Amino acid sequence: MDTNLIQRIKTSFNTQFGTEPLLVFSPGRINLIGEHTDYNEGFVFPAAINKGIVAAIDASNTEFCTIVAADKNESIEFSLNNLKPIPNGSWRNYVLGVIDEVQKKDLQLKPFHIVFGGNIPGGAGLSSSAALENSIVFALNEFFSLKLSKEEMMLISQKAEHHFVGVHCGIMDQYTSMFGVQDKALLLDCRTLKASEFIIDFKEYTLLLINTHVKHNLAESAYNDRRFVCEKIAKLLNIKALRDASGADLLKIQEQISIEDYQKALYIIQENQRVLEASKALKNNDLTNFGKLLYSSHNGLQHQYNVSCSELDFLVDLTRDFSEVLGARMMGGGFGGCTLNLIKKEAIKEFIDKASSEYLQKFGINISTYQLKISNGVHRIS
Repeated sequence: MDTNLIQRIKTSFNTQFGTEPLLVFSPGRINLIGEHTDYNEGFVFPAAINKGIVAAIDASNTEFCTIVAADKNESIEFSLNNLKPIPNGSWRNYVLGVIDEVQKKDLQLKPFHIVFGGNIPGGAGLSSSAALENSIVFALNEFFSLKLSKEEMMLISQKAEHHFVGVHCGIMDQYTSMFGVQDKALLLDCRTLKASEFIIDFKEYTLLLINTHVKHNLAESAYNDRRFVCEKIAKLLNIKALRDASGADLLKIQEQISIEDYQKALYIIQENQRVLEASKALKNNDLTNFGKLLYSSHNGLQHQYNVSCSELDFLVDLTRDFSEVLGARMMGGGFGGCTLNLIKKEAIKEFIDKASSEYLQKFGINISTYQLKISNGVHRIS
């Protein structure tokens, strides 16, 4: 864990409010494979990471709460009564949404102060939003002894995003940030919310993330649009979610839907299958097949679900002739963020040099790269 980050948030709290706060750490996440399957009650394969958000909390001696976003040098002061989303409220709506959902459970909160800050690269698709939501609900739970279970807290975070932010996200990000286990990925069934743990040890290979440093403004509206398409097709098939559909089922209603919507639904069906195949590949230490599944996932996201972009495609295509990379794909909601690459450790520098120069030449943008450690979920910092 980043001790500098912890000290920075603690000092910031101390300077502004003059007391010793309770501290929590809430991680971001990567997802090995299984994109956009969570809101279809399907399978995903994420892991919590050692980058995240530290939140500090203590009581307020006034009738108002103050939340300080230390990295942005911004704050909000408010009363706990009648919380409402703020138009273009940015981070404030994630925080207020969580507080509102806690109070809907008839749990007694008193005025408090929170300072938070993090080290998750912005726009990288590492789920800083879920890390923030979970840091707030976990801090409130610890400080006020609310006795909420991790599952209840995770669902509070998800509802906050639905009701105050307007993104109808699935459960993967909040689950992973809450329940992550060091050195293990979680094969999560998003219907039952049951997960199997897989030790992650790629031997002479490792995961390298490359940040495109683009975030096309389609992202949020396209996310909700695709969710709507999936729910519409599930309704046509008379099933609860696309998790329950097969390719054969889809063929039966092919005439009733557009080619684009058919491909989107087919992608979800195939991606669910890829997640299960990927877990078997890892169990059998078959990294070659695991890498092929990553490429296949990207292909589906690019050509069927249509959530990739030229920058992501360029970086994935660069790896195809680089034999030390076994597989690559875009990761996250799409339209920017990072690619995930399974690469031989000894080839990392050579590949980064190649990707940096060619991407800069093509798009005029410098990439960033990250090698992350797989970490535990949200916890109190002692």
